Amino acid sequence: MDDHGATLGAAVTAFLDDAAHVRGLSAQTVRAYRGDLEDLLRFAEDRTVARAQDVSLELLRDWLWDANERGLARSSIARRSSSVRAFSRWATETGILQVDPGVRLRAPKGAAHLPRVVSQDQVRVLLDGLSARAVGDDASALRDLALVELLYAAAIRVSELVGIDVPDVDRGRLTVRVLGKGGKERVVPFGTPARDALEAWLERGRPVLAARGAIAGTGQSAATGQALFLGDRGGRLGVRSAYRVVARLLQDLPGEGPSGPHTFRHTAATHLLDGGADLRAVQELLGHASLGTTQIYTHVSSARLREVYRTAHPRA
Repeated sequence: MDDHGATLGAAVTAFLDDAAHVRGLSAQTVRAYRGDLEDLLRFAEDRTVARAQDVSLELLRDWLWDANERGLARSSIARRSSSVRAFSRWATETGILQVDPGVRLRAPKGAAHLPRVVSQDQVRVLLDGLSARAVGDDASALRDLALVELLYAAAIRVSELVGIDVPDVDRGRLTVRVLGKGGKERVVPFGTPARDALEAWLERGRPVLAARGAIAGTGQSAATGQALFLGDRGGRLGVRSAYRVVARLLQDLPGEGPSGPHTFRHTAATHLLDGGADLRAVQELLGHASLGTTQIYTHVSSARLREVYRTAHPRA
């Protein structure tokens, strides 16, 4: 088989068929392969990866890291790693892939695998670039600037971000109400740069996309009418769209690890601790049920300190 143009979905289907009917693997094994690879398909779609040949080691690492972030057991992540390595090996042997991206893939090692953090200078440059784009009152540019400013300022999850309604934002008190995991509501602060970006979006950007949605019949429903962030078609911005916005911004920045919205949550938490914030205050801001979950960021801060020391101290 030599089909470099095969879609990822078609390749997965062919692999599962081969596993069941050619190699005669057990129904349980095939079922495990199917569950893992269907999840990879959904993740790849979020990253706009449609062709099998575009599956990269970075994509697979991001996929496993995402599973780790969602709290999957280490055994489940190890099984996913095994499933995708079996698929990529088969796809290489059959000519669908020219290079096997799974050869170097290893499952994340839980808390020892530190989250990606963007430096303060990199955040500043990124936000300055977004601000320059938003000067011309392009609605999408105004939205993207407000979105990233709020992600970084409030350290919220992307699922929380897209669920915010306009009345949830208190621009006077500089707070926003979000609905976190388990339906737990919390109120988190943000700064004046985020407020300014939100005001520009609400006054000059959101009405444009809302009007576009009204014309197309996609924007004014009970679910989207009060949404803070709208997509380009005028409906409530979804998790996938928010992910794509952030991934495009982060893809050219140096550093390893996932490049989605969670990077700004990791970054904000780490910068707060670097600045002397109390660990329990950061726990409350992030909405973590356990202090142990927040403590990963103390490891990140320590790792960053060691790196600065090694590069800056004359006798390191």
